[in-house]
Amino acid sequence: MADVESFTLDHTAVHAPYVRLIQTEHGPKGDAISNFDVRFVQPNEGEIPTAGLHTIEHVLAGLLRDHLEGVIDISPFGCRTGFHLITWGEPGVAEVVAAVRVGLTAIAEDITWDDVPGVDAISCGNYRDHSLHSAREWSKRILEQGISLDAFERVGV
Repeated sequence: MADVESFTLDHTAVHAPYVRLIQTEHGPKGDAISNFDVRFVQPNEGEIPTAGLHTIEHVLAGLLRDHLEGVIDISPFGCRTGFHLITWGEPGVAEVVAAVRVGLTAIAEDITWDDVPGVDAISCGNYRDHSLHSAREWSKRILEQGISLDAFERVGV
């Protein structure tokens, strides 16, 4: 079985919230795809409740595309401590952090239920499991802590 970088990371050595470039891969034609660890909660010390995480995911899926070029996907970790962000190209960590801050600020302060996409049976596979209240509270908490530019030291928060 191939090694998966996420499972070789020392989860006891990181200091969330942070954004970390996991890796950039180049395709046969030279196209770059970057994978980021967007960690909101300290691993093994807490987790975002599923409904709040689900709502954060749906809102960030659109907002990040508005503020960061090349977003392919943002998907929650099964441990519910953050997300994988996959992008075309090689955006810098500071660029990603700035876009994530904009998205979380919108969730914390501006987004209404009518703004949350994909909350019906046609557009979501588990549409009943959402909470804008939880998404708001977690977004505020993450922003208050600050999002580090480094996973192992609190930088640029």
